[in-house]
Amino acid sequence: MLVKIKKLDNFDQAFTLPSYGSVEAAGADILACLPESKSIELKPFERILIPTGLSFEIPKGYEIQVRPRSGLSLKTGLVIVNSPGTIDSDYRGEVKIIVANFSNKTEKIDHGLKIAQLVFSPVIQMKFESGELSESKRGSGGFGSTGLLGEIKEMNS
Repeated sequence: MLVKIKKLDNFDQAFTLPSYGSVEAAGADILACLPESKSIELKPFERILIPTGLSFEIPKGYEIQVRPRSGLSLKTGLVIVNSPGTIDSDYRGEVKIIVANFSNKTEKIDHGLKIAQLVFSPVIQMKFESGELSESKRGSGGFGSTGLLGEIKEMNS
């Protein structure tokens, strides 16, 4: 399936379009496209909107989910706050990534950093109606009501 991408005026022409890091990767890496090609520093517990210089024409019936890159999350305090973030198919503005620093030290974001990954996902819109709900074994139990640990089974049973 093809997705049209528009390079905006602030896009660094030396950059590639989002791309997959491996043949079977689910997410395409997208780069931070910072003003004046400069790095920025994010103080502890600060958040910022990172520009990418790109806008997308997402096919109807799909969304882009913005997700963190596991290596970036492991090696730094940088996280994608509203993960997965949704980009709707009718949005045509610049894709920007909400990044927060959850560490206790200042983190640096470089121009061209693989800041997030984009996953394309089908969307089903539902119709809503008010009414009584059917019963279920779980009922309204939530937030750990099914337990926190898995059942322990013996290896030879």
